[in-house]
Amino acid sequence: MPNSARLVINKLAEQGYEAYVVGGCVRDSILGRHPDDWDVTTNAQPCEIKKVFARTVDTGIAHGTVTVLIGSEAVEVTTYRIDGEYTDNRRPDSVEFTSRLSDDLKRRDFTINAMAYNDQEGLIDIFGGEADLKAQIVRCVGDAKERFSEDALRILRAVRFAAQLGFSIEDETKAAISELAGSLSNISAERIQIEIIKLLVSPRPEIWGLVWELGITKVIMSEFDVMMETEQDNPHHMYNVGEHTLKVLANVRADKVLRIAALLHDIGKPARRTTDSAGINHFKGHSEMGVTMARDFLKRLKFDNDTTNNVLRLIKWHDLRLQADERLVRSAIYRMGDDIFPYFIELQYADTMGKSTYGREAKLKLNADLRTLYTKIKTEQQCISLKDLAINGKDLVALGIKRGPVMGELLRTALEQVLEDPQRNTKECLLSYIKAEL
Repeated sequence: MPNSARLVINKLAEQGYEAYVVGGCVRDSILGRHPDDWDVTTNAQPCEIKKVFARTVDTGIAHGTVTVLIGSEAVEVTTYRIDGEYTDNRRPDSVEFTSRLSDDLKRRDFTINAMAYNDQEGLIDIFGGEADLKAQIVRCVGDAKERFSEDALRILRAVRFAAQLGFSIEDETKAAISELAGSLSNISAERIQIEIIKLLVSPRPEIWGLVWELGITKVIMSEFDVMMETEQDNPHHMYNVGEHTLKVLANVRADKVLRIAALLHDIGKPARRTTDSAGINHFKGHSEMGVTMARDFLKRLKFDNDTTNNVLRLIKWHDLRLQADERLVRSAIYRMGDDIFPYFIELQYADTMGKSTYGREAKLKLNADLRTLYTKIKTEQQCISLKDLAINGKDLVALGIKRGPVMGELLRTALEQVLEDPQRNTKECLLSYIKAEL
């Protein structure tokens, strides 16, 4: 426990109040993980908390939360409370303060998040959270249906915690998720997006398969249900589109853009499936269709523009059959963007690992060769963009060329020359080429 939280607890105790650290910080401490936040709960009312401490901020006073400033650190202190009715599956209609810690703990979502601690009394664990941590189980506090009816986002949080911690979900909790998954339609896109990202960048992103099994994708990403119904029937594949996607997720680095791209890279396949006379399926144009469908999904869940643009670029290029030729790699880096090309290599590796073993060795060698060529091009600082050209707009103005579309086209054609042969990237060579083009 950091000194700031301990000081808050001790000062409240000196004034006759109860106080404990509570929730996720207790869970993570027991697991030997480093908690991001240390929250304190107390029987002191918000006005009483403010009397005890000189520096406070009313961050959520209507719900009993006061932020106490200790030096440069901030500690959230919340009064024990009982939540009123939840009529919208999102937030309580009212909050009632209580003097009993047990009342506060029993309103929490999962047993592993419903423990409290202070140095005087040790661990307060009314609902068996420590036992569930040892058994590696995510279980609702009390009646699972009640907990999920109070806040439907807990449905996604249950799977997210299982993904982050490597836990399984207890059977009654699972059954309640399946029954109430539809209530996620009442939750804002922003809140769902946050949980999806946390799940995808967890150590077990392939748990997205459980999200499907429990009926959650039907509400938040119905496209995935169709992917799970789409067989590939192709020598390069041994899984349906959805199962392949789960394998790709498991084989790509825990980066937000990479994991989202992995989830969505084949979203366009069901709409582009054709079957030839030999019974083999093909998915021509699925990358282009995938860009359109992924854009709709990302917009629906209100992803930011940078993430959306980077994911869409990866989907557009993910199926490019690129040879290990330095000239072709330079051109591909230019077309994709230097920032996205390394991601492209990583996604293609994961894509290969999610396919059948047919030709896998050759595919992985090609992927390794592309990595080597990219490293060489970057190490040698070869020209791969307009900003790397030995000439610029000013040089063309000196030749009497006006700024505008013509100048831009001339610079692009000059770049094509350099992408073909880096030795051409000199002012003399490029200006000579430009003059010949005029």
